[in-house]
Amino acid sequence: MLVLMFFIYSCEEEGDKENPVIDIGIENAFPQNCDTLYFGEAFTFKVLFTDNVELGSYNIDIHNNFDHHSHSTEVTECSLDPVKEPENPFRFIQDFSIADGLREYETNLSINIPDGNSEGLFDEGDYHFFVNLVDKEGWTSQVGLSIKILRR
Repeated sequence: MLVLMFFIYSCEEEGDKENPVIDIGIENAFPQNCDTLYFGEAFTFKVLFTDNVELGSYNIDIHNNFDHHSHSTEVTECSLDPVKEPENPFRFIQDFSIADGLREYETNLSINIPDGNSEGLFDEGDYHFFVNLVDKEGWTSQVGLSIKILRR
């Protein structure tokens, strides 16, 4: 009886135990670490998301890095402007769902960076482009890129 119970238990599916993957190495992936984006212009966010079972959703967070803080996901250092106090920093936080049943999803998302808001023009300088990917079971992966947002 014990052998039968062990066999049944060992054959049960364990479920999803793996984090999803954010692949910024695909052809035409954008942005990349140290890239420059421009106020008043749109760009296309392009990466590949994969998961061993099923993808769930993702979040994009673009925020200033005027104080030179870091995230553990940055792999290379970029040339940074001098530390400064934000006056009117640009901020973008948005959640996006991924269609049910997908194990692979390539983004092709157009994001517009406005020139400013009711308080005036946004501050130019160092920013972080942070992506958080969640699969259906709740496992997550993050990628943080250092970028600049400037005016042409």
